[in-house]
Formats: sequence, C-alpha cells, structure tokens
Amino acid sequence: MKSLSILGATGSIGQSTLDLVRRQPDAFSVEVLTAQANVDGLAQAAKDVRAKHAVIGDESHYAALKAALAGTGIEVSAGRAAVIDAAACGADWTMASIVGCAGLEPVMAAIKRGGTIALANKEALVSAGDVLMAAVRDHGATLLPVDSEHNAIFQCFERQNAAQVRRVILTASGGPFRQLSADLLGKVTPEQAVKHPNWSMGAKISVDSASLMNKGLELIEAYHLFPVTVDQLDVIVHAQSVIHSMVEYQDGSVLAQLGSPDMRTPISYCLAWPERMSAPVERLDLAKIAQLSFEEPDLVRFPCLRLAKDALAQGRGAPAILNAANEIAVAAFLDKRIGFMDIPSVVESVLAGYDAPVPATIADILALDSEARRRAAQQVEAVAA
Repeated sequence: MKSLSILGATGSIGQSTLDLVRRQPDAFSVEVLTAQANVDGLAQAAKDVRAKHAVIGDESHYAALKAALAGTGIEVSAGRAAVIDAAACGADWTMASIVGCAGLEPVMAAIKRGGTIALANKEALVSAGDVLMAAVRDHGATLLPVDSEHNAIFQCFERQNAAQVRRVILTASGGPFRQLSADLLGKVTPEQAVKHPNWSMGAKISVDSASLMNKGLELIEAYHLFPVTVDQLDVIVHAQSVIHSMVEYQDGSVLAQLGSPDMRTPISYCLAWPERMSAPVERLDLAKIAQLSFEEPDLVRFPCLRLAKDALAQGRGAPAILNAANEIAVAAFLDKRIGFMDIPSVVESVLAGYDAPVPATIADILALDSEARRRAAQQVEAVAA
C-alpha cells in the first residue's frame, strides 16, 4: 500500500486525485490532506479516504475544521507552518497542487524528504526551477510532472537518447479566444475567459490558458524538467487537445502521447508510476474526432507567450518576476479592475522595470516574488485609474 499526501486537496487536481484514490482504497493510505480555506470540502474528503491528518492553511478556520472532524480520529491542524510540516510528513508519494507561489515552500519540504513528488504546481518550477531541481538531485527525490503536456513529454522522452532529441513540442488548445480578433480580445469578460473549450480547470489557470501565458509557463517548466536547451522548445496550437505534446528526434521520428482531455490520465500515470493503473476516462475515439488541426501561435494577439519566452531566454530572476506579475494581473482581471489585454501590459511593464539579481535560495525567490507583486499592483492601479 502506497502512502499519500495531497497538498491542495480541494482544488481541481486534488479532487481528481481523490477520485482515483477512492476507486482503489486498498492500494493507497492517505497520510494528510491540506486546503487553504475550504473547510467543508477538506473535512468530507478526509472522511471519505480515511486520512490520518487534515490541515487548513487559514488559521481562522481551525475551529470549524476541528468541529467538522470531531469524533473521526482525524488529526487537525492549521496555519502555513502546519501545511509545510504536512508536506514533510514522509509519505511515499505527494501530490503538490497548491496554486501559485504559496506552494513553493511546501514543495521544497516534500523534496527534502526524498520521496516521490507529483508536481502540479507549475509556479514552483517557473519561479524557482534551478533551486528546486538542485534540491531534487541533492535529496534523491523523484519529480513526476502532472501537467498533461509535461506528463506527455515524460512518457515520450527517451532520456537515454537525450542527445538525439531535436525538439520538444508542447501543444496548446488556443483557449476560448483562439479565433477572436485583436479588437474583440480587449472586450472579453472574466466569465468568457474561464470557459475553457476542452478542460475543466480553476479560474486562474483558465485565464492563463486564454492568454497563452499558461503555455509560456509550461515552456519554462519543460526547460527545467528535461535536458533540453531553450532553442529546442516549441509550441503549436492544437485545438482538439488530443495530442498532449510531442518529442521530435534527429531521425525524423516524432513521438506523441494522445488521450481524452481528462486530468485523471496524467494523475493516474503519476500515481502508479513506473506502472500504470485503470482510470475512469473516456476512451479516445479517433474516428469520431475525425480531424486533428494545427497552427502556429499568434504572438501578436497573444503576447503573453512571447513574454514568457523572453523571460526564459533572459533567465536570472525574470521567470519569477513574470509569474508574480501575471498572478497579480490575472487577479485584477478576474475582479474586473483591468481588461484582458491589460494582463500582458502589466507583466511587460514589471519585467522591463525590474532588473533583479539571480535568486540562489527559496528566501531570495520569495523576496523577489514579493517585490514583483508590489510593482505589479502599482501598475494595475495605474491601468485601472
């Protein structure tokens, strides 16, 4: 029986992971579940999978969680330090799906335990890729990518033949605005932006997908996850989201991983790795789909992808600045304080005006992140005025 910890248990990735765990209760024992503020969701999940420990990040919800789990024997704790301690509980396998830089310290705590970490928190690698990957090597941890694109690459990338890889190609659905004109992009609403045509995701990642920032962040992730150069990374728009990514080799072969757009497929791959397990996903019917289409991404209408590529090429602290500024800008858009096309404007302004030093530690990255957020908030105020 494999012991698990699920960080971010009430989010979409956490819920999909719990769905798989519930279907095979004899295969997994759940050590700890965490959530930020969703007391009801966390308490119900903890009872469903008979978790040993439930942690709520927001300390003000401690009493409510304690009451909800009274008489169950499930240990309850609260606060950011408790979340980090939970990440270091020593479980065989950890799902790291806390959104944003809030997940950075918990991810590092799990890595330092030296177990297997299924990484769904893309911001951790974007902001702290060099530091995180050095820790993975130093502590003998195993890092498995949960994002469908990186999971696809992981399945197709022959590490023993890494020198023979020509390109790693990430596919992008293009989001809900793929065919929208530049004029209309400036008028889209948050309600439209969160309606992804293929995937069921949270609001922030749905907006990132609509702006193609999500694909830019994934390029930065791929650079850290796989032994490739910046020039070997590419993006192609594939509206059907059937091919999740591809690896091209020097002999002209292109290996691709295909599947229905359901996050339970990559999660199940990580849960069972190095084996596979049954997942309750819709079977891929290529005859029914009939046609797969591809097109180059439009960097004029979707400048966030260009900004991410530039940040990756620049290195130093640029990816962390990009990520922090984008989080602030997306939050402002969701609050209807700025427009959709103001998101890249805010990010570009912060990147251009902040020449940060190379971060060497988690503390450096968190300080850089905090300053970038402050500058982005100022830029949002200027745009919203």
